[in-house]
Amino acid sequence: MNILDKIVIDKRKEVDLRKSLIPIHQLEASILFERKTNSLVQKLKASTSGIIAEHKRRSPSKSVINQSLNVQDVAIGYEEAAVCGMSVLTDGKYFGGSLDDLLLARASCNLPLLRKEFIIDTYQIIEAKAYGADVILLIGAILTREEIKQFSELAKSLSLDVLLEIHNEEELQKSIMPSLDMLGVNNRNLKTFEVSLETSKQLSQIIPNDFVKVSESGISSVEAIRALQAYGYKGFLIGENFMKTDNPGVSATEFINTLES
Repeated sequence: MNILDKIVIDKRKEVDLRKSLIPIHQLEASILFERKTNSLVQKLKASTSGIIAEHKRRSPSKSVINQSLNVQDVAIGYEEAAVCGMSVLTDGKYFGGSLDDLLLARASCNLPLLRKEFIIDTYQIIEAKAYGADVILLIGAILTREEIKQFSELAKSLSLDVLLEIHNEEELQKSIMPSLDMLGVNNRNLKTFEVSLETSKQLSQIIPNDFVKVSESGISSVEAIRALQAYGYKGFLIGENFMKTDNPGVSATEFINTLES
Protein backbone atom coordinates (compact mmCIF):
# COMPACT_ATOMS: atom_id res chain seq x y z
CA MET A 1 0.00 0.00 0.00
CA ASN A 2 1.43 3.40 -0.96
CA ILE A 3 1.22 6.61 1.09
CA LEU A 4 -1.72 7.95 -0.92
CA ASP A 5 -3.80 4.85 -0.16
CA LYS A 6 -2.97 5.20 3.54
CA ILE A 7 -3.92 8.89 3.57
CA VAL A 8 -7.29 8.16 1.92
CA ILE A 9 -8.15 5.41 4.43
CA ASP A 10 -7.35 7.73 7.33
CA LYS A 11 -9.20 10.60 5.67
CA ARG A 12 -12.42 8.58 5.37
CA LYS A 13 -12.36 7.89 9.12
CA GLU A 14 -11.61 11.53 9.88
CA VAL A 15 -14.41 12.84 7.66
CA ASP A 16 -16.93 10.41 9.14
CA LEU A 17 -16.00 11.68 12.59
CA ARG A 18 -16.25 15.34 11.55
CA LYS A 19 -19.66 14.75 9.98
CA SER A 20 -20.92 13.28 13.24
CA LEU A 21 -19.63 16.29 15.21
CA ILE A 22 -20.62 19.19 12.95
CA PRO A 23 -23.71 18.72 10.76
CA ILE A 24 -23.86 20.35 7.32
CA HIS A 25 -26.55 22.86 8.35
CA GLN A 26 -24.16 24.17 10.99
CA LEU A 27 -21.42 24.69 8.37
CA GLU A 28 -23.90 26.45 6.10
CA ALA A 29 -24.77 28.82 8.96
CA SER A 30 -21.13 29.95 9.19
CA ILE A 31 -20.62 33.69 8.70
CA LEU A 32 -18.05 32.97 5.98
CA PHE A 33 -20.48 30.82 4.00
CA GLU A 34 -22.11 33.93 2.51
CA ARG A 35 -18.80 35.62 1.73
CA LYS A 36 -18.14 36.56 -1.90
CA THR A 37 -15.24 34.43 -3.11
CA ASN A 38 -12.08 35.80 -4.65
CA SER A 39 -11.15 34.07 -7.93
CA LEU A 40 -7.69 32.56 -8.18
CA VAL A 41 -8.28 31.87 -11.88
CA GLN A 42 -8.76 35.57 -12.64
CA LYS A 43 -5.66 36.46 -10.60
CA LEU A 44 -3.53 33.92 -12.47
CA LYS A 45 -4.79 35.04 -15.87
CA ALA A 46 -3.84 38.64 -15.08
CA SER A 47 -0.47 37.86 -13.48
CA THR A 48 3.05 37.75 -14.89
CA SER A 49 4.40 35.63 -12.01
CA GLY A 50 1.53 33.21 -11.27
CA ILE A 51 2.84 32.28 -7.84
CA ILE A 52 0.57 30.34 -5.49
CA ALA A 53 2.48 30.24 -2.20
CA GLU A 54 1.87 27.52 0.34
CA HIS A 55 1.68 27.27 4.10
CA LYS A 56 3.06 23.84 4.93
CA ARG A 57 4.57 22.67 8.22
CA ARG A 58 5.64 19.18 7.24
CA SER A 59 5.06 16.45 4.68
CA PRO A 60 5.45 12.68 4.43
CA SER A 61 8.42 13.14 2.06
CA LYS A 62 10.31 15.83 3.99
CA SER A 63 9.04 15.37 7.58
CA VAL A 64 9.44 18.79 9.27
CA ILE A 65 9.70 21.81 6.96
CA ASN A 66 8.90 24.61 9.40
CA GLN A 67 6.93 24.27 12.65
CA SER A 68 7.83 27.65 14.12
CA LEU A 69 5.91 30.12 11.95
CA ASN A 70 2.35 31.22 12.63
CA VAL A 71 -0.17 31.25 9.83
CA GLN A 72 -1.14 34.92 10.25
CA ASP A 73 2.44 36.11 9.67
CA VAL A 74 2.83 33.85 6.65
CA ALA A 75 -0.48 35.04 5.13
CA ILE A 76 0.36 38.71 5.69
CA GLY A 77 3.84 38.18 4.23
CA TYR A 78 2.49 36.43 1.15
CA GLU A 79 -0.05 39.18 0.58
CA GLU A 80 2.69 41.83 0.83
CA ALA A 81 4.71 39.81 -1.69
CA ALA A 82 1.72 40.11 -4.08
CA VAL A 83 1.43 36.37 -4.73
CA CYS A 84 -1.66 35.33 -6.73
CA GLY A 85 -3.03 33.04 -4.04
CA MET A 86 -2.19 31.10 -0.91
CA SER A 87 -2.47 27.36 -0.47
CA VAL A 88 -3.27 26.19 3.06
CA LEU A 89 -2.79 22.55 3.99
CA THR A 90 -5.61 21.39 6.25
CA ASP A 91 -4.57 17.75 6.70
CA GLY A 92 -3.44 17.15 10.28
CA LYS A 93 -1.97 13.66 10.42
CA TYR A 94 0.43 13.84 7.48
CA PHE A 95 1.00 17.57 6.98
CA GLY A 96 0.44 19.14 10.41
CA GLY A 97 -2.27 21.47 9.10
CA SER A 98 -5.84 22.20 10.22
CA LEU A 99 -9.02 24.01 9.28
CA ASP A 100 -8.06 26.58 11.91
CA ASP A 101 -5.07 27.44 9.71
CA LEU A 102 -7.50 28.22 6.91
CA LEU A 103 -9.61 30.37 9.22
CA LEU A 104 -6.58 32.29 10.48
CA ALA A 105 -5.28 32.85 6.96
CA ARG A 106 -8.73 34.12 5.95
CA ALA A 107 -8.78 36.57 8.85
CA SER A 108 -5.28 37.82 7.98
CA CYS A 109 -5.38 38.45 4.22
CA ASN A 110 -7.58 38.98 1.16
CA LEU A 111 -5.71 36.57 -1.09
CA PRO A 112 -7.62 33.79 -2.84
CA LEU A 113 -7.18 30.78 -0.53
CA LEU A 114 -6.86 27.21 -1.72
CA ARG A 115 -7.88 24.52 0.72
CA LYS A 116 -5.15 21.92 0.09
CA GLU A 117 -6.74 18.69 1.21
CA PHE A 118 -7.49 15.12 0.18
CA ILE A 119 -11.14 15.60 -0.74
CA ILE A 120 -13.12 12.37 -0.81
CA ASP A 121 -16.56 13.62 0.30
CA THR A 122 -18.90 16.51 -0.57
CA TYR A 123 -18.87 17.41 3.13
CA GLN A 124 -15.29 18.68 2.81
CA ILE A 125 -16.30 21.09 0.03
CA ILE A 126 -19.05 22.64 2.17
CA GLU A 127 -16.50 22.77 4.99
CA ALA A 128 -14.00 24.58 2.72
CA LYS A 129 -16.58 27.26 1.94
CA ALA A 130 -17.56 27.61 5.62
CA TYR A 131 -13.92 28.12 6.63
CA GLY A 132 -13.21 30.83 4.06
CA ALA A 133 -11.65 29.01 1.10
CA ASP A 134 -11.97 30.35 -2.46
CA VAL A 135 -10.58 27.30 -4.24
CA ILE A 136 -10.63 23.55 -3.67
CA LEU A 137 -8.18 20.91 -4.81
CA LEU A 138 -9.39 17.65 -6.32
CA ILE A 139 -6.84 14.86 -6.82
CA GLY A 140 -7.46 12.79 -9.93
CA ALA A 141 -5.51 9.83 -8.55
CA ILE A 142 -7.98 9.20 -5.71
CA LEU A 143 -11.31 10.03 -7.38
CA THR A 144 -13.52 8.42 -10.02
CA ARG A 145 -14.81 10.47 -12.95
CA GLU A 146 -18.28 10.52 -11.30
CA GLU A 147 -16.80 11.88 -8.06
CA ILE A 148 -14.82 14.56 -9.91
CA LYS A 149 -18.02 15.63 -11.67
CA GLN A 150 -20.12 15.64 -8.49
CA PHE A 151 -17.50 17.45 -6.41
CA SER A 152 -16.56 20.05 -9.02
CA GLU A 153 -20.19 20.89 -9.81
CA LEU A 154 -20.95 21.33 -6.10
CA ALA A 155 -17.90 23.60 -5.75
CA LYS A 156 -19.01 25.72 -8.71
CA SER A 157 -22.50 26.06 -7.20
CA LEU A 158 -20.78 27.53 -4.10
CA SER A 159 -18.70 29.93 -6.28
CA LEU A 160 -15.47 28.07 -5.50
CA ASP A 161 -12.75 27.69 -8.12
CA VAL A 162 -11.67 24.11 -8.81
CA LEU A 163 -8.07 23.00 -9.27
CA LEU A 164 -7.83 19.40 -10.42
CA GLU A 165 -4.47 17.72 -9.89
CA ILE A 166 -3.12 15.04 -12.18
CA HIS A 167 0.10 13.01 -12.48
CA ASN A 168 -0.29 11.30 -15.84
CA GLU A 169 -2.26 11.19 -19.08
CA GLU A 170 -4.71 8.57 -17.81
CA GLU A 171 -5.81 10.84 -14.92
CA LEU A 172 -6.07 13.77 -17.32
CA GLN A 173 -8.31 11.93 -19.79
CA LYS A 174 -10.55 10.71 -16.97
CA SER A 175 -10.92 14.18 -15.48
CA ILE A 176 -11.50 16.71 -18.24
CA MET A 177 -14.90 18.37 -17.84
CA PRO A 178 -16.35 21.90 -17.99
CA SER A 179 -16.79 22.24 -14.20
CA LEU A 180 -13.00 22.48 -13.69
CA ASP A 181 -11.15 25.80 -13.84
CA MET A 182 -7.51 24.81 -13.49
CA LEU A 183 -5.56 21.66 -14.29
CA GLY A 184 -2.59 21.17 -12.02
CA VAL A 185 0.25 18.84 -12.86
CA ASN A 186 1.96 17.50 -9.75
CA ASN A 187 5.63 16.95 -10.56
CA ARG A 188 5.92 14.75 -7.48
CA ASN A 189 4.81 11.17 -7.93
CA LEU A 190 2.66 10.69 -4.81
CA LYS A 191 3.42 6.98 -4.83
CA THR A 192 7.22 7.23 -4.95
CA PHE A 193 7.75 10.93 -4.01
CA GLU A 194 10.19 11.38 -6.89
CA VAL A 195 10.03 14.82 -8.50
CA SER A 196 10.50 15.71 -12.16
CA LEU A 197 9.51 18.88 -14.01
CA GLU A 198 9.40 16.79 -17.18
CA THR A 199 5.96 15.62 -16.01
CA SER A 200 4.60 19.17 -16.45
CA LYS A 201 6.34 19.62 -19.79
CA GLN A 202 5.03 16.36 -21.24
CA LEU A 203 1.44 16.77 -20.06
CA SER A 204 1.22 20.43 -21.14
CA GLN A 205 0.87 19.30 -24.75
CA ILE A 206 -2.39 17.45 -24.06
CA ILE A 207 -4.09 19.77 -21.55
CA PRO A 208 -6.83 21.68 -23.43
CA ASN A 209 -6.34 25.45 -23.50
CA ASP A 210 -9.77 26.03 -21.93
CA PHE A 211 -8.11 25.38 -18.55
CA VAL A 212 -5.55 27.45 -16.69
CA LYS A 213 -2.44 25.26 -16.41
CA VAL A 214 -0.75 25.03 -13.00
CA SER A 215 2.52 23.27 -12.21
CA GLU A 216 2.95 21.95 -8.66
CA SER A 217 5.83 20.60 -6.56
CA GLY A 218 9.57 20.70 -6.99
CA ILE A 219 9.66 24.28 -8.26
CA SER A 220 12.51 26.07 -6.51
CA SER A 221 14.04 28.39 -9.10
CA VAL A 222 13.06 31.30 -11.31
CA GLU A 223 14.60 29.37 -14.24
CA ALA A 224 12.18 26.48 -13.68
CA ILE A 225 9.22 28.87 -13.87
CA ARG A 226 10.48 30.55 -17.03
CA ALA A 227 10.95 27.14 -18.61
CA LEU A 228 7.41 26.09 -17.65
CA GLN A 229 5.87 29.38 -18.83
CA ALA A 230 7.09 28.46 -22.32
CA TYR A 231 4.84 25.38 -22.05
CA GLY A 232 1.76 27.49 -21.32
CA TYR A 233 1.72 27.33 -17.51
CA LYS A 234 0.12 30.33 -15.76
CA GLY A 235 0.24 29.08 -12.15
CA PHE A 236 3.07 27.73 -10.01
CA LEU A 237 2.43 26.21 -6.61
CA ILE A 238 5.46 26.72 -4.37
CA GLY A 239 5.55 25.35 -0.85
CA GLU A 240 8.79 24.17 0.64
CA ASN A 241 10.95 26.76 -1.10
CA PHE A 242 9.39 29.63 0.88
CA MET A 243 8.38 27.71 3.99
CA LYS A 244 11.87 26.41 4.76
CA THR A 245 13.05 30.00 5.31
CA ASP A 246 12.56 32.16 8.43
CA ASN A 247 10.34 34.60 6.55
CA PRO A 248 8.31 33.07 3.71
CA GLY A 249 6.83 36.47 2.74
CA VAL A 250 10.25 38.03 2.23
CA SER A 251 11.45 34.94 0.31
CA ALA A 252 8.37 35.15 -1.93
CA THR A 253 8.94 38.89 -2.52
CA GLU A 254 12.57 38.33 -3.54
CA PHE A 255 11.60 35.40 -5.75
CA ILE A 256 8.86 37.36 -7.56
CA ASN A 257 11.11 40.42 -7.99
CA THR A 258 13.78 38.25 -9.61
CA LEU A 259 11.20 36.52 -11.80
CA GLU A 260 9.72 39.80 -13.03
CA SER A 261 13.03 41.65 -13.49
